[in-house]
Order: sequence, then C-alpha cells, then structure tokens
Amino acid sequence: MDALSVPKKRGRGWYLLLMAPNTKGNKFAWLDPSRLYCNHQALSDCVKDLIQPFQNESIDLVAGIDAMGFILGSAVATTLCKGFLAIRKAGHLCVQTECQPYSDYSGKDKLMEVRKDVLRPGLRVLLVDQWIETGGTMRAAISLVEKLGATVVGVAAVAIENSEGGRWLKDNYRCSHCIPENLQAQIDRQDLDSFYSLASLTQSTQASHTSMQGNLEKADTSSREVPLRE
Repeated sequence: MDALSVPKKRGRGWYLLLMAPNTKGNKFAWLDPSRLYCNHQALSDCVKDLIQPFQNESIDLVAGIDAMGFILGSAVATTLCKGFLAIRKAGHLCVQTECQPYSDYSGKDKLMEVRKDVLRPGLRVLLVDQWIETGGTMRAAISLVEKLGATVVGVAAVAIENSEGGRWLKDNYRCSHCIPENLQAQIDRQDLDSFYSLASLTQSTQASHTSMQGNLEKADTSSREVPLRE
C-alpha cells in the first residue's frame, strides 16, 4: 500500500497496513510503525482510535516517551487539547530532573528523566509510546510519573505485545491500542502477513495486502464499537 494512499472506506485499523518490516537486522526493532505517520488520514484515525477508551476520563496532561512516543503523544495531546510532556533519555534536559533506570526492548540498561517542575500530586496523566514490546520502558515511565505524585490515567500505544510486561500493564492499568483481536497473534509472533505484500511492493510496485486487509475487515464487521468511516 502506498504510504500516502487513503482508501475510500476505512475500517478500524486500516492504517496498520502501512507499517513496514525491519530490513536492517537485529540491531533494530522488528518493524517500523512510523510509516503510517506519513499519511495524514492514517495518523488522524490512529489517534482517534487510541483516545476512544479515554473519552470519559479526566486528563490533564499527555506524556510521550523518547523518541517515537513524542510524535504520537504530541498528536494525541493536540487532539485532546491538552499539553504535552516529554519523558527523555537521561542527559538531555538542562533543568532539574527526576530519573528512572530501565531496560528497553533490546535488554539494554538505560536511564530516563523528566523535568521536576510540571508533574505534581493530583495531576492526571495519559502515557503514550509508539509500541510496547517487553513493557520495560513504559513501566519505568509509570514509575517516574507516580514518583512525582501524579496519577497515570492510562497507557496508549499502537500495539501492546502479550509479553510478560505487556500483560502486566494490561492487568494493572487502563490500556489502549489499535490491534484487532484477530491480529494480536501476528503481533506477538512479530511477523505480520502484510509484510510479504510490502516486500513485493518494493520490487514490483504492485503489492497485494489481501491477507491482512481481510483480517481487518473481519475484525471491523464483527465489532460494532467503531463504524466504518466514509
């Protein structure tokens, strides 16, 4: 699917077809969801789906995690008409910060930080990241927010894998993601059917997304929570 194409009928999760597989090896994440951000309608629909579970929640602030959570988190904040707080990798802010150690999806030990002059007791925060694989980064962000007295209203990401950490997040916090139930198994095995069509697209520019599109359409027709967008 061309990165800028917008289908006439857009079922829930149609924009997942735009995600690209890793072509550079084990040093990188297994896919690149950010391709969907290049499409204005895809980004808009993704954000609308993410915030739908929080429509009746009181949210004071949206916080995004360095680095790709900045893009999605900023879009969520703008849509909700709320401010945006960046949770950074340590060593980048020139103000007083609170720090939290964590291990990322690759198992590397790292340190994140957030400025101390925003979060306070009673502030209700929605945490956003692009993707949750092991859950270590998001769990550290939660600890950081709560350490400063603020309340985590919920967690939002394009996908939350059913890893041990992902299940912990789902069990302990309100979570929102964009993956239809019948695609979760593909997410968990880290191999989407649509990737094979995308590989064909790069060779012949004639890709077929039939398999994943069929799954998305089945999920859309079996759920009345989000109607087709015209």
